Amino acid sequence: MPIHLIIDGYNVLGRLGTLSGHIESARESLLRDLAAYRHRKNHPITVVFDGWQQGQPTEGREHRAGVEVIYSKRGERADQVIQRLAREYGADCAVVSSDQEVARSARVSGAIVIGAQEFAGKLRAVPRGGGSAHKELDVQEEATPPRDSKKKGNPRKLPKALRQRARQLKRF
Repeated sequence: MPIHLIIDGYNVLGRLGTLSGHIESARESLLRDLAAYRHRKNHPITVVFDGWQQGQPTEGREHRAGVEVIYSKRGERADQVIQRLAREYGADCAVVSSDQEVARSARVSGAIVIGAQEFAGKLRAVPRGGGSAHKELDVQEEATPPRDSKKKGNPRKLPKALRQRARQLKRF
């Protein structure tokens, strides 16, 4: 069963470094990238943008190229919408945000949390192998942490927490 991705839109745009230019074109570019990612991975995607200062009096929702876009209502932050959606979906979702409060709330709801920088790398990663074989960067390909010479066990084996994280992220 595909996992529903809930993305903090401006958080990811900030990590991609595209917030300094024209906001509307940066949002459109992100939505194109997310539509391509959805096409590759077949995960339902919801991206949430802040509308708390200049937004509409009600929450705005639209679908763009298979991606659900939510603009929070005036007076409500995107973080609050993301936390509400994480509670609603529970363990069936992954939250993409670097905000610690959002991450903590999502973990309490049972959701997987992916940092915006980490997801931005996966979003822009070019599939290797050509054709239809899509191989993303593997978490286990990263350099293993330096080990203390006094520790016992297999020095080539990643710590348990990193192995669990790698298993969770293999789906993405």
